[in-house]
Amino acid sequence: MPSPVSRRYWWVNHKLTARHEIDGGYLWWPKKHARRARNVSHDNLTQAAPGDVVFSHADGRIGAVGVVVDRVRTAVIPVESGKKGDEGRSEAGWLLPVRFETLIRPLAPREHMAQLAPALPAKHAPLRATGERNLGVYLTEVPAPLAAVLRELLGGQLQKIEEQIAIETDEQLTDAAIEEQIWQRRDLGPREKRQQLSARLGQGVFRENVERIEQACRVTGVLDRRHLRASHIKPWRLCDDRERLDGCNGLLLSPHIAHLFLRGHISFADDGRLLISRHLNPSVVKAWGLDAARPLQSFGAEQRGYLEFHRCNVFEKISAGRRS
Repeated sequence: MPSPVSRRYWWVNHKLTARHEIDGGYLWWPKKHARRARNVSHDNLTQAAPGDVVFSHADGRIGAVGVVVDRVRTAVIPVESGKKGDEGRSEAGWLLPVRFETLIRPLAPREHMAQLAPALPAKHAPLRATGERNLGVYLTEVPAPLAAVLRELLGGQLQKIEEQIAIETDEQLTDAAIEEQIWQRRDLGPREKRQQLSARLGQGVFRENVERIEQACRVTGVLDRRHLRASHIKPWRLCDDRERLDGCNGLLLSPHIAHLFLRGHISFADDGRLLISRHLNPSVVKAWGLDAARPLQSFGAEQRGYLEFHRCNVFEKISAGRRS
């Protein structure tokens, strides 16, 4: 079984530029400081990875939650932040892209310190025992016990935001987080890592293995491999190392058919019949010829196992949350 995505949680104590950072979708910290070369916030910005969650704290409230959408990069101080004239900052710094969503019901930590205080880390805590922010901390990691308390206090708001962003980004943040884990693994050599990552794009060993089993798109009938994509039946992010490269876990599909299949708008029965989601816009069904008669070609025994997973976990599950 694949290991779950190792998502990390962070807490940012915004300063004068809170609104700029939340609206602009970023965190920024100087690479050098007038009084010190670096601190824990500097290191944390470089460690945050796509898919990580950020609790946004400003003016005594957690008023927004964000999800990291890309790796940190070097950037000059944003113009709108520079207007604040923060004397301790130099121009060059780390910019971390974060997609923030404002909470409908903000959380005032000071009102919940009986629950929060026991879960605060011993070092680099974002809050003091009184509930006031730790002025020496900009971005700090939230340990699992504290994250659990915050999730409970937010009453489902965090989960809703995580699900919304996952849908809107087509799970790309989850995939990026898994890629990061693969790069960090010590049990795989460089060649094996490249094979696992290439498989996500339908390339490399995975595609070669699929082409040994499938020769054409089962919906359009296109044979020219230059116009077909090798698509996983069981999503790449949910596979273990073997499943990501298994040719029986793949289909050759025309690009628009791959789009529908990966998003759960269509699937296949074991005998090859096309299954169409009730959530798919009928105009798409007609325009793309999904209702046309086509010869049936049954799937092999190993393919059927993956198709059962797709029908149970992807078909009409993902599509129900998206517009077709």
